[in-house]
Amino acid sequence: MSVLLFTLIILIGAYFAGLLGSLTGLGGGVVIIPLLTVVLGVDIHYAIGASLVSVIATSSGSAAAYVKEGITNIRLGMFLEIATTLGAFTGALLSVYIPAQYIAILFGVILIFSALMSLKKKAEKIITEPSYLAAKFKLYGSYPDGNGHVIQYGVTRVGGGFFMMLFAGVISGLLGIGSGALKVIAMDTIMRIPFKVSTTTSNFMIGVTAAASAVVYLQRGYIDPGISMPVVIGVLLGAMTGSKILVHTKSSGWLRWVFAVVVTVLAAQMIYKGLTGNV
Repeated sequence: MSVLLFTLIILIGAYFAGLLGSLTGLGGGVVIIPLLTVVLGVDIHYAIGASLVSVIATSSGSAAAYVKEGITNIRLGMFLEIATTLGAFTGALLSVYIPAQYIAILFGVILIFSALMSLKKKAEKIITEPSYLAAKFKLYGSYPDGNGHVIQYGVTRVGGGFFMMLFAGVISGLLGIGSGALKVIAMDTIMRIPFKVSTTTSNFMIGVTAAASAVVYLQRGYIDPGISMPVVIGVLLGAMTGSKILVHTKSSGWLRWVFAVVVTVLAAQMIYKGLTGNV
């Protein structure tokens, strides 16, 4: 495969990764890593390094639009970022000592769990009254629903969400996926935040989480400019496209199905590669 074709495949794949990451809060890494490892045969550590860079690009490309539209809960994101950053740095340190095939299997298992959890919640019931901690830290908020109305929502189980974010940070550093899937689950399922808000707040958070992990990968020499450059360009363009779509989306039901189907297919591929030792 020529360098030009290699770069073109990464660029196109990264665009769709950024689009998906922006719409679902995943961060794009769930597509980038399987693309690089399964399709192009890149070592998983270099794939994770490029993925972390793409996660930062996704956050930069979409978070600004969400903040401008008033969907992102900035105060909540900054509070939970304390946990994810600490976890991300820990996960990145652990990753260099764990064999690639085990990382691939863990990657797949986490994604399947994420897909199942995203479909478990059939109907969205918005909590209007915040819990004691949520009220004390002023973590509640509001967002436009796409019909010209403003929806007020509360936040609950702050402690459970915070510890889930700590775990999400470890997974982010270990797998390079930005842990957007787990962040959405923590906010959507545990803290009972509306899906659109949890998705956009996840996009706001993942850049900082990934940056904490990327420092370790950069020091280990796992960030290759030849791979990272087309990844960043493609993901950034895809993230900007996705942010324009989501801002005007009235229902989040189809986003859950896109989330579930895509990550399940990619998870199966990664688990197979890990079990057969072809990562």
